Amino acid sequence: MDKTRVGCWSVIALVVAQTLATLLSGGLAELRIVGVAFNAAAAFSAYLVLRRPDRNRWPLVAWTAGFFGWHVTGLLTLAGVVTTGLDAVFTVGNDLRLSLLYQVVLTTLAGFAVHLLLPRPDKAR
Repeated sequence: MDKTRVGCWSVIALVVAQTLATLLSGGLAELRIVGVAFNAAAAFSAYLVLRRPDRNRWPLVAWTAGFFGWHVTGLLTLAGVVTTGLDAVFTVGNDLRLSLLYQVVLTTLAGFAVHLLLPRPDKAR
């Protein structure tokens, strides 16, 4: 399996985890709807790239980079480094340790997915 496909499947795993966490969170209903909509759009982008990997994958890279930034913000918020007022959104199951673990795992997954999805220049022969 090539790097693009692995990156796409990483994004799909990320989106599934985020959707489940979003639906199970106790946050505002409006934020949950927006989160599920963003995840659906990213999943559709991953589907399009999986279907035709030779096509433009920049939209999927942008989604994944946005998810990376979101989870970094979640880590910083839960660690108390920054105050965003979104503690309830970043908290999973009212458990700080579980929430930090969730943010670390999804930040790492998003970072690797971005790395795998970025186009590589052709090697000189």
